[in-house]
Amino acid sequence: MARLNLNTTPSFERALARFMKVRGIRSKSEAVRVAVEESAAEATRGAADFESWLGLGVRAPLNADPRFAGHADRWK
Repeated sequence: MARLNLNTTPSFERALARFMKVRGIRSKSEAVRVAVEESAAEATRGAADFESWLGLGVRAPLNADPRFAGHADRWK
């Protein structure tokens, strides 16, 4: 089985915990597998079209209080 490392946000962790409680799932890895499998099944009903997944990563909230104003400030 392939391995996947995933960085998550606190809000994702809370949502995953709720999902696990509702579904009665004990491990995070199993909960993520179930959620991805169900999402893929729903997205592929009829035709295999993953276009609705495009850009999901950039819709995540940005850091409201960044440590650096920009890329160049990181090296000062």
